[in-house]
Amino acid sequence: MTSAHLFDDPAAGLQPATDAAQLREAALRVAPRFAPALVRWQRSHGRNGLPWQTPGDPYRVWLSEVMLQQTQVATVLGYYARFLERFPDVRALAAAPLDDVLTAWAGLGYYSRARNLHRCAQAVVELHGGRFPGSAAELAQLPGIGPSTAAAIAGFCFNERAAILDGNVKRVLSRVFAFGGDLADKRNERALWQAATELLPDDVTQMPAYTQGVMDLGASLCALRKPVCAACPVESLCQARKLGTPAQFPLKTRRAARSRRENWWLWLERPEAGIWLEQRPATGVWAGLWTLPLYDSEQALVDDLARHANDGAAQIESLPAVEHALTHFQWTLHPRRLRLGQAAPACAEPAPNGRWVARGELSAYALPAPLRKLLG
Repeated sequence: MTSAHLFDDPAAGLQPATDAAQLREAALRVAPRFAPALVRWQRSHGRNGLPWQTPGDPYRVWLSEVMLQQTQVATVLGYYARFLERFPDVRALAAAPLDDVLTAWAGLGYYSRARNLHRCAQAVVELHGGRFPGSAAELAQLPGIGPSTAAAIAGFCFNERAAILDGNVKRVLSRVFAFGGDLADKRNERALWQAATELLPDDVTQMPAYTQGVMDLGASLCALRKPVCAACPVESLCQARKLGTPAQFPLKTRRAARSRRENWWLWLERPEAGIWLEQRPATGVWAGLWTLPLYDSEQALVDDLARHANDGAAQIESLPAVEHALTHFQWTLHPRRLRLGQAAPACAEPAPNGRWVARGELSAYALPAPLRKLLG
């Protein structure tokens, strides 16, 4: 039995779709039923009260889409409201210093998103007069806006028939088609994107509900583990469900294990001056953020103490290690604290890229989340 008949006979011996041709054929066959079922479900069971949904403002939708990358909705809600209060529109964001943007973002992680937000806002103002372009193709030309984010903005705000393919949507569609292609292979991802395009509703006014619906389904019922198939609006179309193996999809080659990195933090504090912070370089980990001086070894930290106090043998306090997981490595940070008394003689500034910051002013600086927690 070919994939053209998979949806006619639920009892048939089903095989996962394994190539682009099978996938497209299956998508064309289920399209008339898929979009209507999803739109109905979204309007009655989906998320319809999110602050960026009404009205369909491209700035708000764009901001929410970027914040929601790698971050749960519950976490984003508070940050989103505070960010909007500080930067109510794209012109305000474009005109703000990057330091202010990073400070408002602090705690959300993946700080390249904040830097790209700033660059993109400036591009929208400089190239488009402060108005977001109205098509996914044009939006995808802006800094930090990939094809899926561009499609989401175009679908929500301009009713464009453009398919998104974020992690949740990949999971939903891989299961609907029991697609066995490894999504680590870009050819298979492109094939799934083509299938996603075939499923879009013909009625463009349904695009906001459809786009929200496919994301909501992946974020709720079609969960990574223990999907709630019995309540799914497209259960009757789902081949992974019929095969009894939804948890096997999507297939993606496992990433290599994260490497480990180890550094030492110097927490230098003077009662009359505050805590010494240094700004990280414009590229690399924590780019542009403010942090304690970092060293590759404890000995390097000790050797450097002569720059900070006249007594190079000053006793420093060892604090518990801080574990911080990043995308590509597990980071162990060893804080070492040196308190300088009121009577300690003044010394040269520890580094040209730093400054003393009073405790009461720390909230005005973009600090990495583990450092903000450490400093209390």
